[in-house]
Amino acid sequence: MENYIKRTAKVMFGLVLYSIGLLFSINANIGLAPWDAFGIGVSNLTGISYGNVSILTGIIILFSVVLLKEKIGIGTVLNTVLIGIFVDILLSLNILPKMTNFFAGLLVMVIGQVIVSFASYFYISPGMGCGPRDTLMVALGKRFPTVPIGAIRGLIEGTVLIIGFLLGAKVGIGTVIAVFGISFIMQTTFKYLKFDIKAVVHESLFDSLKNFKVIFAKS
Repeated sequence: MENYIKRTAKVMFGLVLYSIGLLFSINANIGLAPWDAFGIGVSNLTGISYGNVSILTGIIILFSVVLLKEKIGIGTVLNTVLIGIFVDILLSLNILPKMTNFFAGLLVMVIGQVIVSFASYFYISPGMGCGPRDTLMVALGKRFPTVPIGAIRGLIEGTVLIIGFLLGAKVGIGTVIAVFGISFIMQTTFKYLKFDIKAVVHESLFDSLKNFKVIFAKS
């Protein structure tokens, strides 16, 4: 039980950190990062909040990764539901104003990407399941083992960026930096932390529930 508590706490910390990173990327105001552009674009088109768009997008991606036979764990479910809620809360609190200076925005954008990269380590490394977007990245990484994980992430980011742009989201120099920057920063961060994302063995949601049942039965 203690082990599960520690792992879950690490996942939750990673999700909060990830949400903060997204807040930085959005409020950099020099062009939205790809997934942010997609979320804001759909939000502008439908009137649904950014957070709810994020949740719905995550659910759709989950169906895709199930088809790719990737495990869905407790961390996957928590990521799908909580990040959208956390970002909506952070945006409503207005704790980080939108940048009005390009260089300040550039700095905030890079900080946001670094935060997201470290956050990815914290919530993926416990092996309780990646978030839907990262699960997709991992699934494709396993199917194309000779392709660097940064390149795969860049391909995914580029695809959703095009969709976001077509939906009228703000695209600028910051967007270009985000597309190429997140690939380099994430790969560098994982290398610094000696973290091989492809080597993580994730516990499925059903396995976790079985283990919880056994733990409670013994206690």
